[in-house]
Amino acid sequence: MTGELRVRAEEVVVTACPDGPLLVRGPARLVDQEGNEIERHRATVALCRCGGTAIPPWCDGTHKVNGYRSGDGDGRSTASEAGTGA
Repeated sequence: MTGELRVRAEEVVVTACPDGPLLVRGPARLVDQEGNEIERHRATVALCRCGGTAIPPWCDGTHKVNGYRSGDGDGRSTASEAGTGA
């Protein structure tokens, strides 16, 4: 299982990628701020944390060019995670 995450069919696993998106694996139900279901087309989806994506809530790779950092390793969040679109 070299570097690959195996998920049971009923299990949901959310992985925070360093300086990148949240990967959601499994049958998670995603809803918007009004409670409307967000349609998923894949078993694994990447949710934006940087707030810069052009296709919310999905990650489009913008974090690679806008300087987003997920934290400095001491448990503190960045301004982006504290409420500006994460």
